[in-house]
Amino acid sequence: MEIIPAIDIRDGKCVRLVQGRFEDELIFSREPVSMARLWKKKGARRLHIVDLDGAYVGTPQNLDVVADIVRTVKIPVQMGGGIRDLETVEDVFNCGVQWAILGTSACASSEFVRTACDKYPGRILVGIDAKDGMVAVKGWREITSIKAIDLGIMVKELGIQTVIFTDIRRDGMLSGPNIESILEFLQTSKVKVIAAGGICSLKDVESLKPLESHGVEGVIIGRALYTGLVDLRAAINLAKS
Repeated sequence: MEIIPAIDIRDGKCVRLVQGRFEDELIFSREPVSMARLWKKKGARRLHIVDLDGAYVGTPQNLDVVADIVRTVKIPVQMGGGIRDLETVEDVFNCGVQWAILGTSACASSEFVRTACDKYPGRILVGIDAKDGMVAVKGWREITSIKAIDLGIMVKELGIQTVIFTDIRRDGMLSGPNIESILEFLQTSKVKVIAAGGICSLKDVESLKPLESHGVEGVIIGRALYTGLVDLRAAINLAKS
């Protein structure tokens, strides 16, 4: 199980939101590249980057920052936020990003997901952000009538191997992961998962370890790393044990 630090970028800064609310923004660094260096130094082997401005307006707004991070740390990066057409997917990959994360676009067009998977096999992830079991889109501003589990089943059939499953009510709240909903999603959708939302202690990392056998491949940690509640090296060692 891989531990993946999160770098959320807004206006060129490294920030964290509470439950995706832009009005509840905490700025942790004005130098996202420096944060990327730090996480690499502490043992990260992959970074999770979200262009929050891109998620809001519909096209990436911080690709220059992302490109700087990729050039600097030279470890694989997965990125989401405003990736809604093939041209943008190509732009993201041209920045050196290894995996493109589709979110809103995965709900809007199954054909787009299938085409992207066919063109870039193994390099397309889908972000499924759930609030009370329903999918949220457009920077979490809109809650759809689509069940997260149903979307998971659909994208697996389209060629997606792994999804990033985020419980919005837990994100940024430091309240622990929703083990029950993650397990239900895994058992029903049969797609592999990188879990996100609520991780606030090494105990939370340990609680996800039993889900590896069900398909949890990784865990994204954000605010808990920035506030010091979780030590990245310790989390990585625990995940490996």
